Amino acid sequence: MPKMKTNSGAKKRFALTGTGKIKRKHAYKSHILTKKTKKQKRNLTQTGLVHKSDVNSVKILLGLK
Repeated sequence: MPKMKTNSGAKKRFALTGTGKIKRKHAYKSHILTKKTKKQKRNLTQTGLVHKSDVNSVKILLGLK
């Protein structure tokens, strides 16, 4: 049986926390920033967590399941 391969796009986008949750970055921070408020851009800079309904899908992509 061959080894499981991780999805190379997913391993660049997600990271595991110490407690096993999956960290992600927010979208909508790359361009068309002139119409967004300072507060909105500042909040998009921070990381978020993957929603619990998507955790299983992401774990499969990362080869954790």
